[in-house]
Amino acid sequence: MSTTTTALAPARLARGILLAVALTALNLRTAVTGFSVLTGEAAEDLHFGPLVAGAIGTIVTACFAVAAFAAPPLARRLGLERTAALAVTATTAGILLRAVAWSPAVMIVATVIAFAGVGASNVILIPIVKQHFPERLHAVSTMYMVLLQVGQLAAPLLALPLAHAYGWRTAAGAWAVVTAVAAVLWFVAVPRSRVRAIPAPAPAPVFWRTPLVLGLIGLMAMTTLHVYTLVTWFPAMLEDAGLSTTASALLLSWFAGLGLIAAFVVPPLTKRMRNSYPIVVVCVALMGIGYGGMLAAPATGAFVWATAFGLGVSTFPLCLTLIGARAADTQSASRLSGLVQGVGYGIGCVGPLTLGAINQLSGGWNSTYVLLAATLLITLGAGWAACRPVPAPAD
Repeated sequence: MSTTTTALAPARLARGILLAVALTALNLRTAVTGFSVLTGEAAEDLHFGPLVAGAIGTIVTACFAVAAFAAPPLARRLGLERTAALAVTATTAGILLRAVAWSPAVMIVATVIAFAGVGASNVILIPIVKQHFPERLHAVSTMYMVLLQVGQLAAPLLALPLAHAYGWRTAAGAWAVVTAVAAVLWFVAVPRSRVRAIPAPAPAPVFWRTPLVLGLIGLMAMTTLHVYTLVTWFPAMLEDAGLSTTASALLLSWFAGLGLIAAFVVPPLTKRMRNSYPIVVVCVALMGIGYGGMLAAPATGAFVWATAFGLGVSTFPLCLTLIGARAADTQSASRLSGLVQGVGYGIGCVGPLTLGAINQLSGGWNSTYVLLAATLLITLGAGWAACRPVPAPAD
């Protein structure tokens, strides 16, 4: 990695980096939830079906996985800030290309470009925060988790009105304006601070076969499986149950917006708890209630089930908090973040495509609900390993 030296006043540098972190975090999920409510219009325009829609959801998490492995070595070579600049630029280019896509193939290429950038940003933000804001690690980490959830909530709420007024392409491309501003901040504001790399000691290795790391990977994998299956298919599930497109989009936004509660509550709660496993148990119970409800009364209780899902995926900020807390230093945080998110997203990426295919073969969603509920047992086991208190080092 690098140690930062600067000709600018430290306060100005910190403000510039903080703003870049904020805008980057705000856009970590907008291209996901903002597009899921537009998939029907895009499919009609570009003539693709459920398998392609499911493939797009799978590509998102697959890109997260590949980028998670690629980002740490790239950051060691280029520095954290320049890696962030490249990542956000790729996101901007991918969003713009998706907005002008003229075929399903171009749509898929655009999705790969955009989410390779988002995937790298997922990993890089954790060590950036740890490096630049060590005294405010908790506060800044909470800020970027909150902004991630704000973007995830706002995107589907804004997408439908924009699509109705200007078409789905404008709605799909609108978030490129914000990502472009973030890219400018990384490319202009940070390099102007004369960041240069200074050799650093080799990071402590991350032993992936330890119960802690395996638990973190399992927790991230199962959380990813549930989050991106729901983000990709929840509107379709609700529409198939008889709800309107607008109601389905609003419930997706509600599902996404509940992450704000988790972003404010889970990190400080995790910090205060010696063992945060009760958070996992509560989340699993909520997800089970949601899937049981979708089996029994998907339309009648849709708001309740969306609420249960939105709170149930609070294992995501829990996992990110544990990664930052368990890492000894900036470089270890980058390596652990890359490993956990890389393997976790790689496993979780099978969800949208596989479960979309099951729906197409079975003609309904009930088999999907049962399968997703069964995977909650893995979440319980992984959470136990991830949340166990780490023994204090001997003096």
